[in-house]
Amino acid sequence: MPQRDIYHDTVVEALVIDGWKITDDPLWLSYGGRNVYVDLGAEMPIGAEKNGQKIAVEIKSFVSVSDLYDLELSLGQHELYKGILEEIEPERQLFVAIPEFAYDGIFSEPIGVLVIKRANLKLIVFDENQKRIVKWIT
Repeated sequence: MPQRDIYHDTVVEALVIDGWKITDDPLWLSYGGRNVYVDLGAEMPIGAEKNGQKIAVEIKSFVSVSDLYDLELSLGQHELYKGILEEIEPERQLFVAIPEFAYDGIFSEPIGVLVIKRANLKLIVFDENQKRIVKWIT
């Protein structure tokens, strides 16, 4: 199983505060005899604002030496997990959780805007200090 991201507990706490129930930690996916692990699986209880919606969340810290490298890695994982989910759990939407400084940084630059648009990237932007979700980008 992969190592947890430094913001793992922060994102879990922020999702719970936002009304989500964490169902899988990590979310195990199997396809063609291979296993991958998305950081979290969560669902919104029936009757709540997002009414039974299921999500998968891949958490990215963007703390390496190169935010461009982090973006490339995130995009690769996103495409892999998205493809598998579309085949085995099409009702579950994939989100990438990123800290607010990454959203205000590389994701607000032309290359980040392009990636969001072309990859149809869904983001959860979180405040790593206040442990809350700042914005959902769908």
